Amino acid sequence: MGSEEQQKPKILLLGTIEHAHEAWSRITSIADIIQPTSTDRPSFLSECRSGAFSSCLLAYRTFDSTALTGPLDHELISALPSSIKYICHVGAGYDAISIPACTARGIRVSNTPSAVDEATADCALFLLLGAMRNFNAGMTALRRNEWRGGTEEEVEMTKTKTIKMPPLGRDPRGKTLGILGMGGIGKCLARKVAGAFGMKVQYLNRKRDWEGEKELLMSSEQGGGGSPPGVEVEWVETMEELLRASDVLSLNLPLNAETRHIISTKEFAMMKPGIVIINTARGAVMDEAALVEALESGQVQSVGLDVYENEPEIHPGLLANPNVMLVPHMGTWTVETETKMEEWAISNVRMAIEEGKLRSIVPEQRDM
Repeated sequence: MGSEEQQKPKILLLGTIEHAHEAWSRITSIADIIQPTSTDRPSFLSECRSGAFSSCLLAYRTFDSTALTGPLDHELISALPSSIKYICHVGAGYDAISIPACTARGIRVSNTPSAVDEATADCALFLLLGAMRNFNAGMTALRRNEWRGGTEEEVEMTKTKTIKMPPLGRDPRGKTLGILGMGGIGKCLARKVAGAFGMKVQYLNRKRDWEGEKELLMSSEQGGGGSPPGVEVEWVETMEELLRASDVLSLNLPLNAETRHIISTKEFAMMKPGIVIINTARGAVMDEAALVEALESGQVQSVGLDVYENEPEIHPGLLANPNVMLVPHMGTWTVETETKMEEWAISNVRMAIEEGKLRSIVPEQRDM
């Protein structure tokens, strides 16, 4: 019995299991769990190099563990023991993990792609409506004891006072939503805006997603006989075409070297004056400094943001602008979705241990 216990694979746990305790308990019955004692990146690197994790087969990583380890860049991946063959990440986005460094070391990486789709699309829907209707100005004004964001101004000539009201919002119905990156979240959002708001949807991917278009056309929201029909979306071939046609732009693409600042000064100039922009992807896909300038000039009317270029820091020009609706990276912040993400990541752990493969290896490593 003792030798069997010694032969259990070891898992390096980076972060905490918050919700999927039952699923994790099944992992603890087939593997030993190792947790770091370090409290910051330098001490974690030292702990890695000390051999403390030398027999670990895989690392289970949460988003919040970045506070301990920092990004899983080339330096950190190089410090991991050669025994580590898998990194199971809890989350859809994995820009904090250097996939080239992992591939060079023979480490396979998994994420939780579709587990976040509904919740993130719901967040985008909230931001879209709030930004279009100018709700942020009104909500923040109420906390200053001002009605609707109006400010009382004294008119010198008459010595009377008038209320300067915030700009009127705009209705989404009949407007065009441009989706940059039509993956799982983008498709969920397309269903929701077409069904609830009657918006037209265009999208830009590297290649036309014929299967995704067919899926949307044949699908309907759950809800019985009163469900709306399938959604027809239009693929456009160029960024300029998407930006010039969109009343609202939703960013739903992963962050990598090619997509960093994919929206910047040149792209803002292509957009319809008064466009509304929603970002629930990653902050750095958009140049925040250029965004602030576009907002100040009026080229961009309003934005709804869940993500930021240098989280948790937010550009002061965004904080000061009443036309900016801000949410602190809460796109997946529901009990159901966080649980689903953990369970998905744990299923990757189990498959790695029992079958030597991953349920959802990241696209860059599909040929490994």
